[in-house]
Amino acid sequence: MVGSHPLSHGVSRILRTMQTPTPSPLPPPGPWRAFLALFRRDLLLAMRRRNELANPLLFFVLVITLFTMGIRAEEHGRLLAVMAPGVIWVAAMLSALLSLDGMFRSDFDDGSLEQMLLSPHPTLLLVLAKISAHWLVTGLPLIVLAPLSGILMSLPLQTMTTLTGTLLLGTPILSLVGAIGVSLTVGLRRGGTLLSLLVLPLYIPVLLFAATAVADAALGFSVAFHLKILGAMLLLWLALGPVATVAALRIGVD
Repeated sequence: MVGSHPLSHGVSRILRTMQTPTPSPLPPPGPWRAFLALFRRDLLLAMRRRNELANPLLFFVLVITLFTMGIRAEEHGRLLAVMAPGVIWVAAMLSALLSLDGMFRSDFDDGSLEQMLLSPHPTLLLVLAKISAHWLVTGLPLIVLAPLSGILMSLPLQTMTTLTGTLLLGTPILSLVGAIGVSLTVGLRRGGTLLSLLVLPLYIPVLLFAATAVADAALGFSVAFHLKILGAMLLLWLALGPVATVAALRIGVD
């Protein structure tokens, strides 16, 4: 019996290899799974940095407490009730401003922001995940503190629902607008002052309509118009804010 040539064995192995299908690489996770993964990651990072998370809330409570202490006792209730809507909303705006810089700063420093922009997933969706996480850890606690702030500022009880509603509609706008400012200044070492100059003028319409709604509720007037305007502003910034943020991030990172 004549043995086969070694070359024939090599050729047959090559042919078998060519006929065997190679496993295809696993597809990347879907865009919504990426959204949830980034959303969860930002929440976990925020929970680990509890001091940074608590600072804006403490500032909010401190501002309101100082205003209540600065009013003379004989004029306490009347003046506080008049000033309360504006004071509460200014405190909320400044508290949101304190927390904005951390939205993209740590990702820019460790290079994960650039990886996010190069990701195969829609960058718009990833940016929206970060904005949503920021609102959840900064805006939602302000809404929870709304009744306490109203009591400290001697607001009538019938205005608490309106105050909570304005914060529910307005605080997401603060995060959406703030994300644009942060994305424009993320590459600057000392961009805090510039961030304030960019963001605060855009916060003014929210302040006007929200504070006026609470003041009208205290007087017994209808607040439907103001709430509808705030809702329309929220939809507008929800449509334009993430798009502008993505464009600004690409400019800032490049």
